[in-house]
Amino acid sequence: MADETGIDINPAPQANGEDTAPAIGLISQYVKDLSFENPNAPAAYQWQSAPQIDVQFNIGADNVGENIFEVSLKIDISSKADEGTMFVVDLKYAGLFGVRNVPDDQLQPFFLAEAPRILFPFARRVVADVVRDGGFPPLLLEPIDFHGLFLQQAQASQDEQVGDMTPVGQA
Repeated sequence: MADETGIDINPAPQANGEDTAPAIGLISQYVKDLSFENPNAPAAYQWQSAPQIDVQFNIGADNVGENIFEVSLKIDISSKADEGTMFVVDLKYAGLFGVRNVPDDQLQPFFLAEAPRILFPFARRVVADVVRDGGFPPLLLEPIDFHGLFLQQAQASQDEQVGDMTPVGQA
């Protein structure tokens, strides 16, 4: 049935009733692995030098079932002062995502940009809590632009491929 504009206001349902729209949903999120080391306690609490904090990130995605993917943020943090190591945090925070009708070429951008953006605030809280529970001021990680990093990485990869095709000399 069409309205006065000619637009069908009651579109016919799919013949088989199947929903073919692309969808991705977060099923669960969890701490997969967590380690906090305080190797120089109690002396570290008396050190006066400012610590240098090194934070490293890694993102991984694995197919763990039919249309189910696990995306994990691996966060490695070390805090070192002139006197020695104050603390070390190793966190693997993960989320399970259900995927339906999403083209394969769209999965990588989601898993490397959008999924980490969803998981990061929760991983950030875990880091702050564990550092605080270790006797230090909470460590609040700076927000990360995962989408921007993904675009930079994709551009660098594209530039590298173009560079491989550039002639090296003249013939």
